[in-house]
Amino acid sequence: MNSEKETFQQKKYIQKSLFYRFSQFVGFLLGARFFIAALLTFALYVSTFFLFNQDENFRKFVFDFKVHGIIFCTVLTILAGGIINQFYDFEKDHMVKPFRTRIQSFIKQKYFLYAYLFLSILSLGVAWLISHRVFLFFVIYQFFMWFYSHKLSRILILNNLTFVSLTLYPFFGMMVYYGTFSKKVLLMAIFLFLILLCIDIVKDTLTKRVDKVFDYVTIPNYFTNRNTKIIIISLLIITMAVSMKLITRTGISGFMAYYFTGGLFIMILCVYLILNYSRKSKFLTLNILRFWVFVGIIAMLLNGIENKL
Repeated sequence: MNSEKETFQQKKYIQKSLFYRFSQFVGFLLGARFFIAALLTFALYVSTFFLFNQDENFRKFVFDFKVHGIIFCTVLTILAGGIINQFYDFEKDHMVKPFRTRIQSFIKQKYFLYAYLFLSILSLGVAWLISHRVFLFFVIYQFFMWFYSHKLSRILILNNLTFVSLTLYPFFGMMVYYGTFSKKVLLMAIFLFLILLCIDIVKDTLTKRVDKVFDYVTIPNYFTNRNTKIIIISLLIITMAVSMKLITRTGISGFMAYYFTGGLFIMILCVYLILNYSRKSKFLTLNILRFWVFVGIIAMLLNGIENKL
């Protein structure tokens, strides 16, 4: 009888232990924004090969270890940035993202800091092996990742502009690396910048009260609802204008032409939803814009494959 009881307790302990380890693993992935890093990695590879890299064939690209090294450093830096951001936003996330915070509670904050230091040092170490310029590029990237979390995320307008700029910083680096400067690439960068800026401001409207409690000065809690609506709608209209410019003046074709044409209707839908300005419509707008960014990556991939064939 005792042996059966002990066996049952051992099984229960193992199950608890496995659950605890699994929860720690999931907590770390969420803390490091792993899924966002994975999406950005995919976007980097697609844009690098099909947009910035105009001359190399696929075989040469696959064996270009310098490019893979730069993307690897980027992924490590993004993971490190996600960790340091959640460290500074820990109290705010308790209210905004209770489920994620609960999962992350399985890991002590000091271990997140150890992971942040490890990922940052590893990224800079690999960058140094690639070249001194790449090392400097990532020193700047990591500094502003930390500075954004520490200070800039609480400063009006700078918080949105810095967040979007840091998201696009690796793509800018690849554009410089390949020397791909053209009107089409510039307009596509502006289009993406504006959509990400809209996403960030709409996201702030959903966390307006919490941001105010924790002294995050955002556009929604600094301006009136009417002025916030005007800002978001103005950005969406400018995005539409950029889309039209891309379609009519750059000779863009294939899947990307369909994407930017469809984007006009998506922006009109988002303007309609923002005019409504209920919590449900804001949440819907946020997810439509996020989904449209993902559709853009797929469209670029399909367009690139079509052109290469």
